[in-house]
Amino acid sequence: MSSNKKIIVEEVVVGILLNKNGQILVAKRRNNQFMPSYWELPGGKIKAGENKKDSLKRELSEELGVTVNKSSLKHTMFHQYPNKVVKLWIYNVDKYSGEPSGQEGQDTSWCSLDQLNNYKLLPTMRVIVHKISLPEHYWITPDDHHSESVIEKCREHLIAGTMIVQLRSKVSLDHTYIDKVYKLCQDYQASLILNTPNKTYQELCDGWHLTSNELLSLKERPCDNNKLLGVSTHNALEAEYAENISADYISLSPVNSTPSHPDIPPLGWQVASDIISKSNLPVYLLGGMSKEVLDKALSIGAQGVAGISQI
Repeated sequence: MSSNKKIIVEEVVVGILLNKNGQILVAKRRNNQFMPSYWELPGGKIKAGENKKDSLKRELSEELGVTVNKSSLKHTMFHQYPNKVVKLWIYNVDKYSGEPSGQEGQDTSWCSLDQLNNYKLLPTMRVIVHKISLPEHYWITPDDHHSESVIEKCREHLIAGTMIVQLRSKVSLDHTYIDKVYKLCQDYQASLILNTPNKTYQELCDGWHLTSNELLSLKERPCDNNKLLGVSTHNALEAEYAENISADYISLSPVNSTPSHPDIPPLGWQVASDIISKSNLPVYLLGGMSKEVLDKALSIGAQGVAGISQI
């Protein structure tokens, strides 16, 4: 006989507190809590009928002894545990007063995003860390590789503040060329993501970007967690599959029609918004994107935008 057991959905609000050094505050779960000794963002359950921002204020006051003066929604996500589903409402704590400390006997710690890997983190924290650390835009290289003009264009983007460069090519690239771009990115503390065929996952870079065909050929994450893994997606099913193989972010395209792919019907902003709302991963929008529409992308929950010519 099939079970009709009702799935419990527990709604939780958490806060991202950053200090002047850009460090994030994490708290250690107590021994009498679910998943004890794991580290997490401060927060807790939303009470019935309680406004989410009011819940955030109450939880951070009770847990940390701080008063939240201003907050903004960063992300929502679901996580499946063996006995329940948790929906997380993740807020940036933009302004607060008081000095945070463990008011309920819990340990707290300020740490850089790079140091978080040294902590025993709740499963939900990995996605949250990427939402915090990934930039609001990244640049994709044009197709004319092995030319000094592309190298100079890359340098211009890095000088302007680009923090992720996706080196994209439909043909395999010479390792010397990849190394040159990688070292250039290192000079500006930026990350190089490779989107090239015949990936070995041993190339000198900070991560890899999969095509949708490469994605669908995989059954698990192909690289270590200390590297970034991005995926090109074009619909909700591909976005879900990317999450299943533990990708770190996805690109979603085309949102608008583009001259380079005039025969591909665009998704449009509403469909993009619907896909974003169902994905736990950070989502970058592609297809007719520019920095001028960044605010619109952020307003529907995207991590940001990406592109070649207008980014």
